[in-house]
Amino acid sequence: MFSLPPQDMQAIWLSAKVASAATVISLPFGLGAAYCMVFVRLPGKAFFEGLINLPLVLPPVVVGYLLLLLLGRSSWLGQLLQTMHIRIIFTISAAIIASSVIGFPLLVRSIRIGMENIDEHYLQASRTLGARWWDTLLTVILPLSGRAILAGMTLMFARSLGEFGATIILAGNIPGVTQTIPLAIYDYTNTPGGDSMALSLCLVSIALSFAVLLVNEAASRKLRQVPGR
Repeated sequence: MFSLPPQDMQAIWLSAKVASAATVISLPFGLGAAYCMVFVRLPGKAFFEGLINLPLVLPPVVVGYLLLLLLGRSSWLGQLLQTMHIRIIFTISAAIIASSVIGFPLLVRSIRIGMENIDEHYLQASRTLGARWWDTLLTVILPLSGRAILAGMTLMFARSLGEFGATIILAGNIPGVTQTIPLAIYDYTNTPGGDSMALSLCLVSIALSFAVLLVNEAASRKLRQVPGR
């Protein structure tokens, strides 16, 4: 059984904290985006879909640099935040934003697939009974999309645990503040004699990711047992 120094324990805690916050914060936006893509006739829907999926094809470093330009002091948004005494760059908030942007397409894609697979007859029955769109959303669409929502959250959480490129650009690599597991591993690989500690954190990362997948599978089985799903 190996032991980890306090700095590495902080990196593990920060990774879990960032991944959890990014997933929870992104969830309502992911639900809204998926709903619009499936059930709303939007002008320029292809552009909207492309914009959402763009972080999947862009290098994470590019995403991080664009976020840095958007939130930096020289931008209008950065200046606005500065007037409100809100600091984003090189804080844990920056790490959460970077993970949210990188993982958001995976969340939306999973939820969208789940919504597209809903039997149209359920929606027609809901409309026939006079349900408004939000009633249909809350009582039909979201419950029937439960497994897809869970899968999307799992994918995003796992992706956020491994996020490196955008995080190091936007949040930096500050031990105890923004240093997550991938950033700590990067430090160890550039430190003489740090191979063993890097391997230890790699094993921790694998264990965390595998645990997330197990939890997702167990929850999915529970949802399969619920009548109507």
